Amino acid sequence: MDLGINGKRALVLGASRGLGATIARTLAAEGVTVIAAARNQDALSAWIGELPAEQRSRVVAAKLDLADIASIDALADRLIAEGGVDILIGNSGGPPPGEARDAKRQDWLMHFEAMAANLFHVAQRLLPGMTERGWGRIVTIVSSGVEQPIPRLALSNGVRAAVVGWSKTLASEVAAQGVTVNVVLPGRIHTERVDQLDDAAATRAGATKDAITKASIATIPTGRYGKPQEFADVVAFLASERASYVTGAKIRVDGGLIRGI
Repeated sequence: MDLGINGKRALVLGASRGLGATIARTLAAEGVTVIAAARNQDALSAWIGELPAEQRSRVVAAKLDLADIASIDALADRLIAEGGVDILIGNSGGPPPGEARDAKRQDWLMHFEAMAANLFHVAQRLLPGMTERGWGRIVTIVSSGVEQPIPRLALSNGVRAAVVGWSKTLASEVAAQGVTVNVVLPGRIHTERVDQLDDAAATRAGATKDAITKASIATIPTGRYGKPQEFADVVAFLASERASYVTGAKIRVDGGLIRGI
C-alpha cells in the first residue's frame, strides 16, 4: 500500500533507540524526510549510518532534550524557519518504576514537564504550519498503562493519561483543518525499556530475568512480546494519507494484553 507520504517532512522525538528509532527508520523508508531528535547523538548517528544510502540522505539528526525548554524552542525555531513539518511523532522516555504512595510532588512535576507539558509545547509550536497547509499528523506514543494501569509504574500511568486527554481535545479542535491527532498504546514491545523493567522486577522478586519474562509473556494472548517494527508500522499508517479519517483515537498495539473492552 502506498501510504501517500513520500516527500513529507517528519519530526520524531526520542529517536535514538527503541520505538522512536524504529518509527524514524520506517518513515524514511516511505520517502519521508525525517528529523530524528534525541539527546544521544552517538546513538542517532549509529543507526542512521546503517541505513541504505537513499534513506540515509533523508534523515537528519537533531539534538533535543525534552527536559530542557530552551533546547526544544531552539529546534522548533529552526524547523519553522525551514518550513515546518507535516508529521510530529511525540515520544518520551519513561520514568523509573515506583508506587503512587511513594512518588513525591517534585517527581510528578519533573516527569510531567518532560513527558507531557513539553510534548504539548512542541506540538503547539509546529501546529500552525500544519493547519495553514491543511494537512498534518500528530501521533503520540503513550502506554497500555493509560487503559490498564501497570503496577509500580505510577508516574507513567498518571502522566501519560494526561497526554491522552490533551490529544483527544486537540483532535476535535484541528480536524477541520486537515490535521489528525492520535495516540498509540504499546503493550510489551521488546525494547531496552522492557528489558530494564524485567530486570528491575527480577531484582525485586529475587528471581531470574527469564522467569519474569516468561511470566509476563503468559499474560499476553499472542504468547510473545511485540516487535518494534510491528509497532512502527501502525504508527506509520496513522501518519499517512491513508489514515485521514482516523483522529482522536487510542490505538492498541499490545497483542491482546489489555483485557478491557
